[in-house]
Amino acid sequence: MAFLRGSFNKEPGSVLCGEHLSLRAPKLADYEQWAALRIVSSRFLRPYEPSWTPSELTKRSFRKRIDFYKRGLREGSAYSYFLKRASDERLIGGLTLSNVRYGVISSASLGYWIGQPFARQGYMSEASSMACAFAFDVLQLHRLEAACLPQNLPSIALLHKNGFVQEGVARQYLRINGVWQDHLLFAQLEDDYRAR
Repeated sequence: MAFLRGSFNKEPGSVLCGEHLSLRAPKLADYEQWAALRIVSSRFLRPYEPSWTPSELTKRSFRKRIDFYKRGLREGSAYSYFLKRASDERLIGGLTLSNVRYGVISSASLGYWIGQPFARQGYMSEASSMACAFAFDVLQLHRLEAACLPQNLPSIALLHKNGFVQEGVARQYLRINGVWQDHLLFAQLEDDYRAR
């Protein structure tokens, strides 16, 4: 992989560059591509995400989403990225390091989604690898956590491939598609990352 560990910074608007994609801070100019991708992928994503209302796909709602992302970045509590394909700058998904905490816990949570036309092509594996490098090399965290539904076999495989270890089950952890659902809990420690 052409991605080099430590080849990025955590300044606002910084870009994480990989071999086949880049991770870029979401911008208002991304609205058209984002809305189109969310619409075409809605049935694909529905089983794995909180319920969405039609109003959440409006430009006004997207503007609020961008403001939320910017606030997290300013506070250092969340780093939100859109995945852009290197060959054509096409928006193909999103990834967030959220709930970033330092001190005695020094951890963050990894969340991600990919549009249906781009699923299972290796993009999210590359993006997750880049996010791990950012979390451990730049943010200097000790622990990165992730959760997924037990039936989401592609996500489980992705987490294992990227060095995450399943640690347990959280009962009724998130309200997904309108129902409180159990999730498998995964984590990767800095030591795990350095040993890879």
